[in-house]
Amino acid sequence: MAEVLSQSEIDALLNSGSSSEPSELNTVSEQSVEKEVIPFDFRLPNRISKNQLRTIGNISENFGEMFSSYLMSKLQTIVGVNVTSVDQIYYSEYVLSVSNPACLYTFNIKKTDIKGILEFSSEFALTLVDRLLGGNGQGSKNSQVITPIEQEILKVVVEIVLRDLGKAWQIIGDYQFGIEKFEPDIDFVQITSQSESVLLIGFEVMIGEETYMMNLCFATYAFDAILSKLANQNLSSIRPVKYQGTTAQNILSNHLKKTELSVEVEFGTSSISFQQLLELKKGDVVSLNNVIGEEVKVSVEKKHLFNGISGIVNNRKAVKITKKIENRKK
Repeated sequence: MAEVLSQSEIDALLNSGSSSEPSELNTVSEQSVEKEVIPFDFRLPNRISKNQLRTIGNISENFGEMFSSYLMSKLQTIVGVNVTSVDQIYYSEYVLSVSNPACLYTFNIKKTDIKGILEFSSEFALTLVDRLLGGNGQGSKNSQVITPIEQEILKVVVEIVLRDLGKAWQIIGDYQFGIEKFEPDIDFVQITSQSESVLLIGFEVMIGEETYMMNLCFATYAFDAILSKLANQNLSSIRPVKYQGTTAQNILSNHLKKTELSVEVEFGTSSISFQQLLELKKGDVVSLNNVIGEEVKVSVEKKHLFNGISGIVNNRKAVKITKKIENRKK
């Protein structure tokens, strides 16, 4: 049987509790402040940490720059591609946010189990088709359904998107993105279960004064290998893996060395009348003002940079560079 305390013993315990020193009470209160309870929602997916999301956002910004450069060259207008959001949500939430009909292209990362969805808004998809076919993007269409012909036109753009994604992701590893199929209905796209989390990256595409939406959705159940690289590597300076251990100057120099330039040689000049030009026929000879053995002009990209002497080397016509023209500023 439990021991029952007498009234005197109870009073003694109460008096000892009330006689605690203020410093001890302050210490207890400070400890309680330090261990303040933080609310946590167990329903929110948290497979990817905030730092990793920030890194993925930086990589996505690099992809946006590459994709905007492609669109500017093809559409011949000002284009901007900005990252608007990088979030983790449930796949069921993403499914509810997709309009119907939609413009969805499923893809995968080769040699991995990672699958994803590239989503163009219907307005963006139809504008791309219109502009790529020579229109001004202001055309109207009664139906928002993407036809098979429009799908083939957009497939070219999707392949560029996946190519640029692979380039942007080289900071993490050598990943190759491959297109799978087009799907107009999100209900028939099942990259993961409804209760699994997905990584959703939202983009804002600005073409001229118009703004369109584009989304990338990744199933994160197979992201463990990528997340481990994001956690272990120092990604402060975003540079593809194949460029690690070199400098930016070397990278630019190597690219410049591979750049193709047009070279033209001017062997001489002459002047004839328009009547003489009309009377020219095969076998006629036009005399030049140059003297035999005189230096000829060698131009690179329409700029006179060298002088040389024409001749034959190994039974091939050639020009030997004899002088470099120094461009003097006036």
